[in-house]
Amino acid sequence: MNELRLRAVREPDAPPEDKESEPEVKVDGETASDSESRAEAAPLVTPADDTPEVLNRALSNLSSRWKNWWVRGILTLAMIAFFFVIIYLGPMVLMIIVMCVQIKCFHEIITIGYNVYHSYDLPWFRTLSWYFLLCVNYFFYGETVTDYFFTLVQREEPLRILSKYHRFISFTLYLIGFCMFVLSLVKKHYRLQFYMFGWTHVTLLIVVTQSHLVIHNLFEGMIWFIVPISCVICNDIMAYMFGFFFGRTPLIKLSPKKTWEGFIGGFFATVLFGLLLSYVMSGYRCFVCPVEYNNDTNSFTVDCEPSDLFRLHEYSIPEVIQSAIGWKIVRMYPFQIHSVALSTFASLIGPFGGFFASGFKRAFKIKDFANTIPGHGGIMDRFDCQYLMATFVNVYIASFIRGPNPSKLIQQFMTLRPDQQLHIFNTLKSHLTDKGMLTDATEG
Repeated sequence: MNELRLRAVREPDAPPEDKESEPEVKVDGETASDSESRAEAAPLVTPADDTPEVLNRALSNLSSRWKNWWVRGILTLAMIAFFFVIIYLGPMVLMIIVMCVQIKCFHEIITIGYNVYHSYDLPWFRTLSWYFLLCVNYFFYGETVTDYFFTLVQREEPLRILSKYHRFISFTLYLIGFCMFVLSLVKKHYRLQFYMFGWTHVTLLIVVTQSHLVIHNLFEGMIWFIVPISCVICNDIMAYMFGFFFGRTPLIKLSPKKTWEGFIGGFFATVLFGLLLSYVMSGYRCFVCPVEYNNDTNSFTVDCEPSDLFRLHEYSIPEVIQSAIGWKIVRMYPFQIHSVALSTFASLIGPFGGFFASGFKRAFKIKDFANTIPGHGGIMDRFDCQYLMATFVNVYIASFIRGPNPSKLIQQFMTLRPDQQLHIFNTLKSHLTDKGMLTDATEG
């Protein structure tokens, strides 16, 4: 006892121990209080869904299975209606909504970590988590502003300076957070604090990086934003419907309610839905044109001459299929072919984002990430597949769709010094003359 008191006097800054803590035992050079066994969290209890009272009264005579079906259905229709509203409000509102969803998803995941390890009272954990979120958003959205609002940035002196030194400022901000984390390390809790440091950074990678890709997809054209998101929503709904009515065969242990019937039915329904939705949207310029910023009106514009991707083409049907359907030629948009790839990914690979989230929730013994939407859980429960889909769409566009953007090249050209512009002009002129494209102009 005297030895323990002496140690307490010599270490006045040590964090308070739990009242019922056991004597320290060395395990691989670390104390038991710092080992992984102490990091095991007690089950987190998510409160029951706060179903609106009006729904509780209206569905009181139904069984819990059918009551949940109706609650999920009604709230799903409400969310789809809200989705239509924000699409109608335009690109700027969509970007704000993406930012809000990102912050909420980050909050839900970080809150789980905080609740799991709350007993350790780690210093600065939540403050540093939100600080790193701010740093990463400053970096990504600064890059987006410089890329898509180039003329506006060059016109305003403060924005031009921030743009020029953007990456240095971003790195400096991150270094400040890094040093703050090192200074916050507390004896006996080092391992746990590094767990939480990794927790924060993995959350940033999953949530912030991929929400940034969602905005990049949006600037390629509203159709690249709406179709992938709609395919994931359709697959989620149809897999649930097929599984609810026809499901018999379990699909994966991580999600016991998922069935092969729902998985397969959702796949075919989503591919068909993607083809139909793409056909309808490909005929409207407001959906297919890239979102660009108009410096004259200080607003976004979505007007352009549609590319070949969004013009009807005739395709010959293979003879094997001709005998079955009786058609020799079909007229469709090339984008519809790409929509098959998007809907296939949403149906076959997208659900693994949900399985990943299910494994995460099972690891911490929670039912949902939060209790935000009755019958659905938290925002992250609804967007676990969307983030994986956003990354695929961005990679797909970069690999198979996007080419050099002339307007961005001209913007960069205009920022060069006059002598550099003249050098590029002469080089381009010489190149076009050699190819015979400027012969008539020179002779005239």
